[in-house]
Amino acid sequence: MHHHTTPPPLDGIDVWDGHEFVGPRRLGWARSGTEAAPDALVTELRPASASPRFDGMSVIPGLIDTHVHLIGNAGGAASGFLTWPLVTPPTEQVLHGLAHARRALAGGVTTLRDLSADEVQFSLARAVDAGLVEAPRLFAHGMVSMTGGHGDMFVPPGVDPRLRKPTADGVDACRALVRSHARAGATGIKIATSGGLLSDGDKPSWRNHTVAEIEAIVDEAHALGLLVAAHAHTAEGIRIALRAGVDSLEHGTQLDGVLAGEVVAAGVPVAPTLLINDAIANASVAVTPDQQSSARELVATRDAGFAAAAAAGVDFVLGTDANGFHVRFGEQMDELRRMGEVFGWSPERVLESGTSRAASAIGQGDADSGGTTLGRVAVGTAADFVVMRGRPWLDLGVLDTTNIVAVVARGHVVAGALPG
Repeated sequence: MHHHTTPPPLDGIDVWDGHEFVGPRRLGWARSGTEAAPDALVTELRPASASPRFDGMSVIPGLIDTHVHLIGNAGGAASGFLTWPLVTPPTEQVLHGLAHARRALAGGVTTLRDLSADEVQFSLARAVDAGLVEAPRLFAHGMVSMTGGHGDMFVPPGVDPRLRKPTADGVDACRALVRSHARAGATGIKIATSGGLLSDGDKPSWRNHTVAEIEAIVDEAHALGLLVAAHAHTAEGIRIALRAGVDSLEHGTQLDGVLAGEVVAAGVPVAPTLLINDAIANASVAVTPDQQSSARELVATRDAGFAAAAAAGVDFVLGTDANGFHVRFGEQMDELRRMGEVFGWSPERVLESGTSRAASAIGQGDADSGGTTLGRVAVGTAADFVVMRGRPWLDLGVLDTTNIVAVVARGHVVAGALPG
């Protein structure tokens, strides 16, 4: 990636900065960082010196998907969601992860957070940071699951235990696994406080870990500077996670206006993963009858509950659970439009959930110290942005990948071409 030169400023283009429309601007950026960790920052954002030259086009910050799973078959085969990782060596898996990441980039997503990572994603994240491959910024959370817990149940029961991912039972083992993930390069930890929908033989109602185990995981993660994301479908799972002091809720499917007060008081963002749960409930992707009926039951009350929660001020952020199979990489704009429908939000609030608010949810927002500010277009923030036809903060209908003109990540044009 070091052969790129920084393109000239975009002079006279409408800019929505992650919070609001700031008008036609002259937008310039330049390389920063080191040879080992190249980056680029916005260096100028001032009133345009020319009248708008890019009629009908605008700039928004690069999108941030706070919940993905990069490792899965990127080759389009529809079978083997659970078995593919078991029959594919990690050396090959990483290339599929890169293919998925690049599809996200082409879809205007410049930052991804993988919520079930191990050495494969940690390796990919290091390669991205070093500028060796062109992909979104990658944050990677290691999963701490119990035997028979949501993470463990992604492995079919007949598989040799030696091939399974590590699990942790008991407080000491939970602390040890958090430490192992931190040592391996994790930027966060994922837990489950309810069962799941896609894991084999699992039920959303299952308790995952005891309160003492969850408290130990959260305490250890926070002591090592790691954020904790909690998978929780049920009301009880949400309450367990909130009491433990987690940093984000994933799915939160039974959230409603009543529970919303507790979530708002805790200041915890929620990734609602709408499309994937719709797809499982509708069986628009290959799912088992069990998976479909579990999802149907959860989704039946979800939209009304979520609308009430949104009205009560819950900080919903973009998190798709994209895995390349049930939700594809590059469908993030579709998820945002769906969020607008379900929550009854203005286009601007929807866009915030995929940019500035998503950045804050992963510890990379305006107020977060250390590291580059993401999800914003302002002097000193990351040079990660999308040039689009139309003004998506006024009309969510134009927030569609067909309207992408160019994607800039770390100051480089990684998809399309800059106008002018």
